[in-house]
Amino acid sequence: MIIYKNLEEIELVKKSALLVSKTLGELKKYILPGTLPIDLDKIAETFIRDHGGEPGFLGMYGFPNSLCISINEEVVHGIPGNEPLKNGDIISIDCGVLMNEYYGDHAYTFTVGEVKEDIKKLLEITKESLYKGIEKLKVGNRIGDVSAEIQQFTESHGYGVVRELVGHGLGKSLHEEPDIPNFGTENTGPKIQNGLVVAIEPMINLGGKEVEQGSDGWTVITKDRKPSAHFEHNIAIINGQPEILSTFKYIYDSLNIFSSEEDEFHNHFS
Repeated sequence: MIIYKNLEEIELVKKSALLVSKTLGELKKYILPGTLPIDLDKIAETFIRDHGGEPGFLGMYGFPNSLCISINEEVVHGIPGNEPLKNGDIISIDCGVLMNEYYGDHAYTFTVGEVKEDIKKLLEITKESLYKGIEKLKVGNRIGDVSAEIQQFTESHGYGVVRELVGHGLGKSLHEEPDIPNFGTENTGPKIQNGLVVAIEPMINLGGKEVEQGSDGWTVITKDRKPSAHFEHNIAIINGQPEILSTFKYIYDSLNIFSSEEDEFHNHFS
């Protein structure tokens, strides 16, 4: 069952989502060659707790850490380890916060130093596919319209779209209905209605779409061992239109980058 939210509930999700956003922005300062992923996890947990939240992933389904950190060919659900980051790596950080009984949950794939041009392009297209999916998240459409848009756009660039992992509803539970695959057929799935709150999260591979489970029982890895990218926003439907509740602004501030990519999706909240 899909749980639709009123504006007060959406505001609470937004507060949690923005703490995730601020945490990702804080982490960007430390994403350098030589940094240990486990240290990023400790920084995130401290930052979240210091700002009145609880790490949303810690202990969830038995997960042992506050962040999912996935490097290079790791797609998602990576456990932060002790191997230093290297120049040329990409690192996907998925972070969750529980605050005021509501979850925020979003992700960003960072570069470590200088990366190859084909990997830069993968990150660029994956992030663009996120916004293309958000554009379709409006009253009058169905979830399948979001899924199909992400799939068609990324596959047109020759990338593999992961099938086993999907976006989801968000609220008092981290994972609510509906599922939002990054592949699908237009005009299928649940109708999009006001009060829907979701996490859209393209997981896109440089190579094929096939993935497998790592030996730790958590980490999902591309079968061909080519890199994978992951970007995620939290979005609510207000007055028929998508309203992004999370932001990459704090990351861009750390990079001294100006971006207007979210502007068209900020119509209700300032």
